[in-house]
Amino acid sequence: MFLFFLIVFWLKEYIAISMKYAPPTDSPSTAPERPLWRNQDFLLLWSGQIVSTIGTNMSALALPLLVLALTHSPAQAGLVAALQMLPYLLFSLPVGALIDRWDRKAIMIRCDAVRWLALGSVPLAFFLGHLSVAQLYIIAVIEGTANVLFGLAQISALPRVVKPAQIPQAYALDQVTEYISTLLGPNLSTLLISLARSTVLGAILAYLVDSISYLISVISLRFIRVPFQNERKQEKIHLWQDIMEGLRFLWQQPILRIMVLLTMSVNFLSVPVKLAIIVLVQNRLHLDALMLGIIISADGIGGLVGGFLAPWVKRHLRFGQIIIGSVIVWSLATLLCTLATSAPLLIIGRGLVGLIWPLYAVALVSYRLSITPDELQGRVNSSFRVLTYGIEAIGSALGGLLLAMLDPRIELGLISGGLALSAIIVVFTHLRRA
Repeated sequence: MFLFFLIVFWLKEYIAISMKYAPPTDSPSTAPERPLWRNQDFLLLWSGQIVSTIGTNMSALALPLLVLALTHSPAQAGLVAALQMLPYLLFSLPVGALIDRWDRKAIMIRCDAVRWLALGSVPLAFFLGHLSVAQLYIIAVIEGTANVLFGLAQISALPRVVKPAQIPQAYALDQVTEYISTLLGPNLSTLLISLARSTVLGAILAYLVDSISYLISVISLRFIRVPFQNERKQEKIHLWQDIMEGLRFLWQQPILRIMVLLTMSVNFLSVPVKLAIIVLVQNRLHLDALMLGIIISADGIGGLVGGFLAPWVKRHLRFGQIIIGSVIVWSLATLLCTLATSAPLLIIGRGLVGLIWPLYAVALVSYRLSITPDELQGRVNSSFRVLTYGIEAIGSALGGLLLAMLDPRIELGLISGGLALSAIIVVFTHLRRA
């Protein structure tokens, strides 16, 4: 409850600060911009996503617990989680091309409707006595595919819903939503499970809440008036040509090309950090599960603060300064975790990592959205995501393999060194002057 009121207070303060520092429109030829908080279309989009993202995080925790309760098999619980992520690798590139052909708002509404029906089928099947693990596998793939479509349509539509100068603030609020949902969703899910008569029943209730959250999102999207893309002629071009056009644009932009390579490096190095810290806490520091939970969740608190700070930082620092500075801070934060002999140092290290992520993401996404033509938004965003998200699977697998052979402090030290090397390399590129 304290956390809820704290978040509400932060949101109130953020609104006040955002309005105080809203960019002026000095040009007489330009119509005055509505403040973001008077943009009804954005508020409908954002509020719908707050509800549905909290619901998603509730079912994300309920899913493995439900599979474990039904099968008592960690392997099957891991498989169903992997199936949910598989569409990101399989479908991101073609979906990005299709997003630029289709009506983005219609895609988002249909994706939410599909997720509403798919997740709602879980409590229905349970109460009818026909729930099976096979059904959960199928729903995981359906939900993962809808997540890919919806996410790319949403980020591609953002420049149509808000003014270009307001993109950093709008995307920062998306980041705040993600961190609030990460903090609240699992806690609400565990509350339902603790109040229910069994883990299975509690997980089913979490699925029901998540299903309803998607229906709320559908309703909010229906009331948005602005079109989510420019009008354009539907030319018959082969899908592969569309995909290659997005990849070419991404690679032909010098700064975006550097950012693809840098973000791939950062994601590859960063993804094993959480597992390394877990091993360090359990096998070296011998801390209890409660303290481990506090350490792991520290990046959520840091990310929430970073989301509020990101627009201010974006206005006062150059793009290159934010990006290079972020990687340097990540390197130092990981080094702090490497040298940690107590929980407070690990909490500070994790908190710093979380604090910097929104600053990096808001600067990067704002820049990418601002220079990408509307008709290429879906393809460029999907190309960037498939490269930078896809590398995480390799980093996770390699990080786990190294942990089997190396002390977790050594692995964290190597990650810190790799991040520092990445920062040094990009200092000698165009990014330094961006």
